Amino acid sequence: MSLSQEPAFSYLKDNFVVGYKDITGASYAGVSGVHMPTGNAVNTTNGAGPHNLQTFVLAPDGTVMTCLPGYWAPQDLVSELKLGQDLYKVWNDRNLSKGQKDARFRQMQQDHFRTHSLQEQRRSRMQGFDMKYEAKNRLQSSDCILDSRLASVVLEKGMKAPLGAFKTTDQIMHDRMSQRPFMHYTNFDVVAYTDYGRPFYNKNEDQRTATGEVNKDLAKSQPLMGNVDEMKGAAKRARRQQQQRMAGGRMLNRAGGYLARRGVQTFVRAMR
Repeated sequence: MSLSQEPAFSYLKDNFVVGYKDITGASYAGVSGVHMPTGNAVNTTNGAGPHNLQTFVLAPDGTVMTCLPGYWAPQDLVSELKLGQDLYKVWNDRNLSKGQKDARFRQMQQDHFRTHSLQEQRRSRMQGFDMKYEAKNRLQSSDCILDSRLASVVLEKGMKAPLGAFKTTDQIMHDRMSQRPFMHYTNFDVVAYTDYGRPFYNKNEDQRTATGEVNKDLAKSQPLMGNVDEMKGAAKRARRQQQQRMAGGRMLNRAGGYLARRGVQTFVRAMR
């Protein structure tokens, strides 16, 4: 919904060429209830539903300036679009070597995160079920976890994550982008980049009452779309892989379950 809201709508219209790609059936796309463009819309947190939606900021040659996984609030989206424009200037600078450009890319990603306000960090808090998924399936290997001891608290019934247990989604994004300087879209590892949180993500937008509460009967009977068969075994594979890595003494940061819901990728390119 943020793409059609201000200030994002006007900033995109005035500065970018916008396109989209339906990623239904892609290896990294997941599962959700069927949700039409004319359906209801609900607010959520930054970075929610990373398998469903990725917003790529591309140079005209297809080089990735940045990528926002999941939903982002309009004001936060604009801030990241501006970063993409600044990175494009670096990419176009003929006086810099590729190594120098890559170094600036990494530094600018981290510098941008450090400028994020407390309000944006609060909007970027990982959702509770995603925290629980990371703690349950890859407590010792997830790059989303800052302190495994604190993160394990969410596995106790009724307990919430203490401060300092998990990264916020804006930090996850900038940390992961720092590892992918000026990569062409065709080589961008979307599977690994979007891999955080539980395999199934659905807001039940069209199964809500007039007061905004989910009608559980309607939610249970709604049709699903996406990689439904793949989703069924994703969580089990994640736990099995984690156990195998721990048994072998190797803690590798791999995707155990990466399917969240049907998705769309948004591209913004030809920056002016």
